[in-house]
Amino acid sequence: PSSLPVCVTFLGRFYQSLKDNDIEFTPASIEKELLKSCKEAKGKENRLCYYVGATSDAATKIINEVSKPMSHHIPVEKICEKLKKKDSQICELKYDKQIDLSTADLRKLRVKELRRILDDWGEVCKGCAEKSDFIRRINELMPKYAPRAAGARSDL
Repeated sequence: PSSLPVCVTFLGRFYQSLKDNDIEFTPASIEKELLKSCKEAKGKENRLCYYVGATSDAATKIINEVSKPMSHHIPVEKICEKLKKKDSQICELKYDKQIDLSTADLRKLRVKELRRILDDWGEVCKGCAEKSDFIRRINELMPKYAPRAAGARSDL
């Protein structure tokens, strides 16, 4: 599973949600739910959805490679292994290292990482040009999205 972390984690959670919500295990209903889950997906999980064809802008449609085996309760590890054969990019998906906001020195992070923090929160930094603009925006929003981290910081 370690070679396909995003695939196994995302589809594992998806499979569990199907069971939790008593969704009928037919390829059609699984496909419908997968499209719904993929609408919510962000970052690398959204990329995975794109690769299997479960996003509106996807170039390929191998979504049935997920829905069909899943309807037979085939383990997600096996489904991901098969997807890997169809599209090797799926194994290149790795989760980004999580930044510990309670201890991280925001001034030492790259703008790309600061942008990713905001992106993970579903926020943008309109009119941000300088690194300090991004840091200010993160500090403003931290109590809302990462209250524990905000409480642990002394510089806010």
